Amino acid sequence: MSFTDIFGHAPTGAWSAPGRVNLIGEHTDYNEGFVLPFALPQRTTVEASPVDGPMWTVWSAQSGETVSFGADDLVPGKIDGWAGYVAGVIWALRKFGFDPGCAQLAVSSDVPVGAGLSSSAALECAVLTALVDLYGLDLPVPKRPTVAQAAENGYVGMPCGIMDQSASTLCRDGYALFQDCRSLAVEHIPFELTADGLSVLVIDTNAPHRHTDNEYAARRQACEKAAAALNLPALRDVTDLDAALAALPDEVTRRRVRHVVTENQRVLDTVAVLRGGDVRRIGPLLTASHASMRDDYEITVPEVDTAVEAALAAGAYGARMTGGGFGGCVLALVDTAKADQVGTAVANAYAARGFTAPTWFVAVPSEGAHRLS
Repeated sequence: MSFTDIFGHAPTGAWSAPGRVNLIGEHTDYNEGFVLPFALPQRTTVEASPVDGPMWTVWSAQSGETVSFGADDLVPGKIDGWAGYVAGVIWALRKFGFDPGCAQLAVSSDVPVGAGLSSSAALECAVLTALVDLYGLDLPVPKRPTVAQAAENGYVGMPCGIMDQSASTLCRDGYALFQDCRSLAVEHIPFELTADGLSVLVIDTNAPHRHTDNEYAARRQACEKAAAALNLPALRDVTDLDAALAALPDEVTRRRVRHVVTENQRVLDTVAVLRGGDVRRIGPLLTASHASMRDDYEITVPEVDTAVEAALAAGAYGARMTGGGFGGCVLALVDTAKADQVGTAVANAYAARGFTAPTWFVAVPSEGAHRLS
């Protein structure tokens, strides 16, 4: 079915926003640290038209469901499921002082859901871009990630940082997005791998997310409590890791802090290597990031660890889990000619352990949210 089939007329326009893969910098954004994601070719598209009101109506090609809601429904948590992200964007725009009129929207997407590739941010940012254009809202592009993040934090109730919405909005074709999550300053780092015969292989482990929301929130709370115990605004401000660890009360908190502080440094080191042009040298940093997520932040699962180990054994220069954890995807830096070989090696390792077979694709750094027509 199409927008015209659902609503009886052609849409005013179409807008899209991408999913993302995080090259490095996991769970650093809400600690006011550094991240380095890039946008994927997989995108969420929103076709939309303004209406006089009083309802917003949204249809999903994935579920076939149509959901309508009015201003009285813009109460955090009242609209749930996929439509909650749409309602959340409208709620957030109003919270920031904007008045988006009602609209008819049709949503379609090829961003994998539940794979840690930010399908939710892609939906939020596509809807946000559509409504800003439809109603001529004076919301500059650099400020849009903050509004989209507020939708997820304040309406949906997921305490994510700003990385996903920034990547979906701000990324450029052929670049990774280096972001300081305190100042929100960004720099576009060239990440065009073709000339070096390299690819980023993204392996969907097909491991279901396990209590992600609660565990994610628990990690964030632990970091905030540790920063308070150290009398620091955020863990990004730790300058003497050994002294900080010695001042903390328990081993679990020390592990959480060690991950965040060392992960921030790995982001900075990765950016420095990419500026130098020898992309293969980021491999050990990717692998060290995974070990830190596994051992210190404790957010990996057996399928994820198996994928990393098998990819490295098959010749990947580096590999790590990407996304919030407890399932999702692994990325591996590989020779392009060996990408399928590495994917097959992971599949064989999965078969040996009785896991659900993985899928994989080569990720190409792509453009952020924009109008299609």
